[in-house]
Amino acid sequence: MKKRIAIFASGSGSNAQKIMEHFKRHSDAEVAIILTNNPQAYVLQRADNFEIPSHVFNRQEFYETDDVIRLLKNLNIDIIVLAGFLWLVPQSLLKAFPNKIINLHPALLPKYGGKGMYGDNVHKAILAAGEEESGITIHFVNEQFDEGEVIHQSRFKIEPGDTLEIVKFKGQQLEHHHFPRVVENLLKKMKS
Repeated sequence: MKKRIAIFASGSGSNAQKIMEHFKRHSDAEVAIILTNNPQAYVLQRADNFEIPSHVFNRQEFYETDDVIRLLKNLNIDIIVLAGFLWLVPQSLLKAFPNKIINLHPALLPKYGGKGMYGDNVHKAILAAGEEESGITIHFVNEQFDEGEVIHQSRFKIEPGDTLEIVKFKGQQLEHHHFPRVVENLLKKMKS
């Protein structure tokens, strides 16, 4: 039986798309559902394009009920991938899927992590600090923002004169290349 992936995203979903593309014709795994807290998120259109079901939830459903957990359990989800999902994962979901929730962060953790450190905020802070390199971190999710065990890091050099857009682009190249492969490798390690 194929391993089943759930992707949580809050926005455009370019990483979700790369994961959907990667597993579209995969023999051992598939993206089973896309979940979002944003009814206007472009990731919903991307899910439609791949004919993958989606579910939109609100804060109350996510934090005060077990509806999302029940949905994931009913779909026999093996791994949960946060791809630009901006809410802190509740304790109940962490307990229901121990060591099965991963996140991508657009910096080399532990630097530039924590509440409010996402997207352009991260890249702006890195540029303001005059860093000579940045990168991506894929990590397990725990009850704190960006503090779970690191699974993978990749780096790129920041050249003098690199703008926010260039730094963002370099980071996205690494994200799109590595994120689907890290998900695949984690699924291979999981017991059937």
